[in-house]
Amino acid sequence: MGKITLLLVDDHTVVRQGLRALLALHTDFEVIGEAANGHEAVTSAARLKPDVVLMDVAMPLLNGRQATRQLLKVAPATRVLVLSSYSDEECVTQMLAAGATGYLLKQAMPEELAQAIRAARRGLRVLSPSLAKYGKKRYGNGLTDGHPTGLERLTAREVQVLQLIGKGFSNREMAGELGISIKTVEKHRQKVMDKLDIHEVAGLTRFILSHPLEEPRQPLAA
Repeated sequence: MGKITLLLVDDHTVVRQGLRALLALHTDFEVIGEAANGHEAVTSAARLKPDVVLMDVAMPLLNGRQATRQLLKVAPATRVLVLSSYSDEECVTQMLAAGATGYLLKQAMPEELAQAIRAARRGLRVLSPSLAKYGKKRYGNGLTDGHPTGLERLTAREVQVLQLIGKGFSNREMAGELGISIKTVEKHRQKVMDKLDIHEVAGLTRFILSHPLEEPRQPLAA
């Protein structure tokens, strides 16, 4: 799987430098740009098309909410993960309403941030545990607290099987679509359910509806 490309947006240089050093410790991350204000964030995202933007809230020229709205218009495939010291309900809900995939507080542990970035890249809703109550008002239970989820353990092929299940494909149709045997499809389906700790098809369907999935970027094996 290719590296997750990142754009760091914060009006404090020392914060951006600290984040860059921290993220450099992870081999699956690549910081491809920085921005010191909301306007720079939008223009940089339009040019670089990063996988994930770490977005501050209070910034000059354009604040985080305004920048997120504009950024997602010019880079719709990009995920915005808010990283802020603000924890009030109004700020959190406004950023989510603007299109942010998740919201982490700056006091988050380094590994929590790394896990949240990976989850956000997959399209999962991510909130710091203390903010979960705000997100549930908007999204119900389609949230993760930044800790590893079953979805994070799925292989590229298993993600593809999950996508086809969500589209209503039968085992036979999936076998034809993927060029593998029905027996192999059944094995993948069972592994998906085991990893997600889901034991019936209706539960699998609910999971798919609440967790947007993207095409896997790593090579697929049977």
